[in-house]
Amino acid sequence: MSAQTYQESFRIPATHPSLPGHFPGNPVVPGVVILDQVAGALERWRGTPPAGLPQVKFLLPLLPGQEAQLDLTDGAGRLRFHVRHADRVIATGEVQLA
Repeated sequence: MSAQTYQESFRIPATHPSLPGHFPGNPVVPGVVILDQVAGALERWRGTPPAGLPQVKFLLPLLPGQEAQLDLTDGAGRLRFHVRHADRVIATGEVQLA
């Protein structure tokens, strides 16, 4: 891990309180839960929460219990994130610092 990148993994358990309503009988991890993981990782890396998320794309669903890899990259004046599962991008976007 360099000063310009930060990585961690996470897994949302099937018992997470957001899952029963999203969607009943076919649960998918809500995007806001994934973005909460991004915000938490930024705080652990830089000691500050994001001021905003000016660009976010959700490309694939993350299912409860699946492990996801989160990468934060600081380059060319922009802080970007990628969330992957099994080498496939689930979500990507840009983070605005405070």
